Amino acid sequence: MSEALKYIFNMKRLPIVIMMVVAGSFLAFKTMGTSRSNKPVTKYEEILRLVGEMLKAGHFSPQKMDDQFSKKVFAKYIKQMDEEKTFYLSSDIDELKKKYETRIDDEIKGTAPVEFFQAAGNIFNTRMEQAAVIYQEILSKPFDFNVDEEANLDGDKLTAPNNEAALKERWRKKLKYMTLDRYSDLLDAREKSNGKDSAVNKSDEALEKDARDKVKKIIDRTFERYRFKFNDDDKFSLFVNSVTTTMDPHTEFFPPVDKRYFDEEMSGTFFGIGASLQYDDGNIKITSIITGSPAYKSGELKVGDIIQKVAQGKGEPVDLVGFTVQDAVKVIRGKQGTEVRLTVKRQDGSIKTITLIRDKIVQDETYARSAVVNENGKKIGYIFLPEFYADFEHSNGPRSYIDVAKEVEKLKEQKVEGIVIDLRNNGGGSLYDVVQMVGLFIEEGPVVQVKDRDGAPSVLKDKEKSVLYSGPLAVMVNELSASASEIFAAAIQDYNRGIIIGSTSTYGKGTVQRNIGLDPDNGYSNSNADLGTLKLTLQKFYRINGGATQLKGVASDIVLPDNLEYLKIREKDDPDALPWDEIKKAKYNAWNPGYDLKLVQQMSNERLANDQTFKLIKDASEWLSKENNKQYSLQLAKYRKEQQNIRATVKQLETLLKLKDTNNVASIPGDLDKWENDKAKTDRFNQWLKSLGKDIYLDQAVKVVEDMIKQQNPPKAEQTDKKAF
Repeated sequence: MSEALKYIFNMKRLPIVIMMVVAGSFLAFKTMGTSRSNKPVTKYEEILRLVGEMLKAGHFSPQKMDDQFSKKVFAKYIKQMDEEKTFYLSSDIDELKKKYETRIDDEIKGTAPVEFFQAAGNIFNTRMEQAAVIYQEILSKPFDFNVDEEANLDGDKLTAPNNEAALKERWRKKLKYMTLDRYSDLLDAREKSNGKDSAVNKSDEALEKDARDKVKKIIDRTFERYRFKFNDDDKFSLFVNSVTTTMDPHTEFFPPVDKRYFDEEMSGTFFGIGASLQYDDGNIKITSIITGSPAYKSGELKVGDIIQKVAQGKGEPVDLVGFTVQDAVKVIRGKQGTEVRLTVKRQDGSIKTITLIRDKIVQDETYARSAVVNENGKKIGYIFLPEFYADFEHSNGPRSYIDVAKEVEKLKEQKVEGIVIDLRNNGGGSLYDVVQMVGLFIEEGPVVQVKDRDGAPSVLKDKEKSVLYSGPLAVMVNELSASASEIFAAAIQDYNRGIIIGSTSTYGKGTVQRNIGLDPDNGYSNSNADLGTLKLTLQKFYRINGGATQLKGVASDIVLPDNLEYLKIREKDDPDALPWDEIKKAKYNAWNPGYDLKLVQQMSNERLANDQTFKLIKDASEWLSKENNKQYSLQLAKYRKEQQNIRATVKQLETLLKLKDTNNVASIPGDLDKWENDKAKTDRFNQWLKSLGKDIYLDQAVKVVEDMIKQQNPPKAEQTDKKAF
């Protein structure tokens, strides 16, 4: 057991006794399962009890599982089941409260049967079928858009309807708003067509009916999903995650198929058929096929085919009615060499069953890539890293730090004078990779501190004395740069190794999770266990300067206003987020950057002061955030005026976010060759280069690097490069 635990927690300080407690509790649970009743322990009870014990024994900051905790879980689950408050009546919630609001902690502990999620689910199913009658009745009649009334669609500001009449009224306003939105668009299209387009050259009455029909299709598909896809297993997973995310937002339960999908997204590699899917009018449609993939080699699957059913080998086919693209992807992917059968409908209406053998598919477009920006006679390297990916299942699989090292080498060959690393929208990933990646740019030293709930912090270090790149460096971030991205940005900032450019602060996720399989028989060592996996928050990150990245994130050295600043999307906006704190500073030697940060900041501020673009972006973004209050007029004239103002502002933002004069951004020689047999990928790569040329934020980052270069002392001879990858 101890060796398995060392493997699970990567030699960290989590005491072995934690998992022994879990194992012992599990055995006790199995023993007492029949003493509470004569019924055998269900799968749901087994999973919930194991999750509860792991939370108690291993979570970084476990809350006491008592009646207060139970109430929070109850409220969260009801909210997640009915975000817009269009299903449950207040009497339904009161009924559930009386029996379950303070009993969920007992269900977790195994002293009460797991019944709450099923009871809530049964009521939901009943109300869903009643709502199905309501929405069809409402959408069968025209709406009057001359009535001056409003619809509040913000579930956080609404209470559950008191009776069926109030429920029906809520649905009426929701459906009226949805119809009005589409009706207004159709009126706009009619005006623009000047009678030339017969599809919209119709009377007001006909357009209103078309709008209602569109809304009905959308709601029909939603209810199909409720009926055919949202089963007890899905409701239970939602319930368990109501428990785990009440501890903190990043502790999650994954059913086996979801865990496999998570691993695939993390590694950029999966085993499937090599076809891209799109949700189209209720159908799962093939939109492209990867060259060389099983789908490509078979020659039978065509772009435009609609996948109706999926079967595993000779098994019973699963009907994809109610499935989203992600749902469909999960059942189409599987183990390498296994058989999958697709029942597809051709564009000519014929039905065909196609058998394919899954093979390795590499999502190489999600890996690190680079380009060169040529500006003012200088060459600035650019590296895009969408996530800190890593294939933990295969030792020779893709690793983000290795790929970044390769891109740095390529840029050095191009004689770039500075490098920009783009971590915008990078949600994090592998801790090991971020430590190694920081090491590419600094001499040996600490990168991040990691602390569990009991022990002293451990310091993760770069142990290589050599530096792969020692020139001017800038790191681009935004509000969605999280976790590993924040570790990288914080380390670069603390060492004075580079300048952080972007939003006022990054996301603020400073916690460490590990995947633990619900597999007590094998020592919890299998993170893809049959019962599922718990991604458990065990530790917190701290900068080498002692401050946590949790909640506060990393503040940019140079702030560029953007369109996300006023949206409540950061960690600090989640009421269940863990708090910020700080620990003792680690010992490290700061870098001598060869430039004056304050002077670079001053030069940037002067540029921004003379450029109205970013002020306009700030003003427009702030205004749009205030308009996004989900309170809408249902009177046509008022609504159209509101929407015209919003559209004008959005269009202005879209224009502002693109440079008037395109920068010269070029690919590195040879990069396009790897996709020479795939026109779609080649086209997307060229489009990416074009978008970089119009990127106002990259333009500012390049200018900052140029300011750094101007101040740079004569460069010292670089130390021996790190081993080439």
